[in-house]
Amino acid sequence: MGSAFREIYAYREMYKNMVKRDLRTRYKASFFGFLWTFINPLLQLVVYSIVFSSIMRMDVDKFPMFLFVALLPWIFFANTTLEATNIIVSNSNIVKKVYFPREILPIATTTAGLVNLGLSFIIAIAALLLYHIPLRPSLFALPLVMALEFIFTLGVSFLVSALNVYFRDIEHVWGILMMAWFYFTPIVYPIKMVPTQYIKYIFLNPMATLTEAYRDILYYGIFPYFPGLGMFALLAIIVLIVGYLVFIRLAKGFAEQV
Repeated sequence: MGSAFREIYAYREMYKNMVKRDLRTRYKASFFGFLWTFINPLLQLVVYSIVFSSIMRMDVDKFPMFLFVALLPWIFFANTTLEATNIIVSNSNIVKKVYFPREILPIATTTAGLVNLGLSFIIAIAALLLYHIPLRPSLFALPLVMALEFIFTLGVSFLVSALNVYFRDIEHVWGILMMAWFYFTPIVYPIKMVPTQYIKYIFLNPMATLTEAYRDILYYGIFPYFPGLGMFALLAIIVLIVGYLVFIRLAKGFAEQV
């Protein structure tokens, strides 16, 4: 494991360039360019405000923000892992011709997604103030929750990116799974709407714990439930280790498969 870290560190310039490339190419050739990082969440907030204040009314105070602070982390997880499924195949030209630690590819795309999430939270915090939702000391826990989500997302990205090289259906199956996973996560509805007999099962979904942590910090202004967050941290580390080991094992055949 130590040698792997040293090798990735030796290729740190390549890693930095890939992160920059990923951030640039997201909005390449568009008029507003990198400003879309801020425009996208802002437009989403406007749409949710209109829809959920006049059409689909929910019995939740300031529902657009209730939804928004949970949706941004979900978008990071879903978009990053979906992009990761094809990250090796889409970079087949360099995978075949150039030696470098292959794990840099999912690490770079996950890092770019985290940067995008951090910038999106700037809009979220401004919107919270606009909705007269005060910022409280719980905000200091936000970097911790973001770091844990990064670890979990990276582990999943390692796993799906490696498996998709050998089983190309993973890319399509993962998209369907993400759609189902979204509705099993309390993002568009409050946890109190879940029937009592299913509450004990809802938190078997790790993204439910993460969603509630973000909502506690930003919407309710309280510190997250740390025992639950501790269990999520343990799961995230396990997923990262398993994902990385699977990736390293399968990486030996990437050049032949792509």
